[in-house]
Amino acid sequence: MTRIALCQIPVSPDPSANLKRAREAIAAAGDAELAIFPEATLTRYGRRITDLAEPLDGPFVTGLAEAAREHGTAVIAGVFEPGDGRVHNTAVAIDARGEVRAAYRKIHLFDSFGAKESDLVAPGAGPVVVELAGVRVGLVTCYDIRFPELTRALVDQGAELFAVIAAWGSGPLKEDHWVTLVRARALENTMWTAAVGQAPNPAESSDGFGVGRSMLVDPMGVVRADLGTGPGVRVVEVDHEWTATARATLPCLEHRVL
Repeated sequence: MTRIALCQIPVSPDPSANLKRAREAIAAAGDAELAIFPEATLTRYGRRITDLAEPLDGPFVTGLAEAAREHGTAVIAGVFEPGDGRVHNTAVAIDARGEVRAAYRKIHLFDSFGAKESDLVAPGAGPVVVELAGVRVGLVTCYDIRFPELTRALVDQGAELFAVIAAWGSGPLKEDHWVTLVRARALENTMWTAAVGQAPNPAESSDGFGVGRSMLVDPMGVVRADLGTGPGVRVVEVDHEWTATARATLPCLEHRVL
């Protein structure tokens, strides 16, 4: 078993306020071995991200690392890193000793539904799998979930769990898309999937980011936990023996032709 905290927090434009919320959530996670936060935990989306982006040794990630070390909990969270003119939308992975173990820079940029993420964000170069809390975790960020070839590549790199972080946009059918896509990626890969989105922030609701609905989905596509729309921290358990059972029943990975 691996105990994971789904940390569905609201995100403000102020990195210091978001770091305070994140540290409180890590403390609330208790004996969880891994705490997962949303995409863009550093600061809320907007043109400000180019000014507020920080290197991975900056104060925000350093603060997360201190909290990880204090509570003995590995952490995954979304930040923005400075780049060459544009920033990177990065999922940073920190182990329970407070060491940065990996950084996944979002590959698929959200140039859809009238948005143009690529105006501000440069794409990353490739998939990332990192070992945290004794589990090989494949990192996925928001719009990536619409591209099944990414999660299949993570499987091929030995992932045992998908961690999906998001600042999912609201709108007609968007919440249905989120739930359907998260379940599909879990089911087609017979993979535990922990998906964490931003909670709605009423003070910043005009931008539409954050629908909540953080979930744990098992390898047969069953939703084991759903946080709804409000902020909260939910500790859930991933049963790795169930992965083996599911794959013996549904050996679709073995039946791949392409």
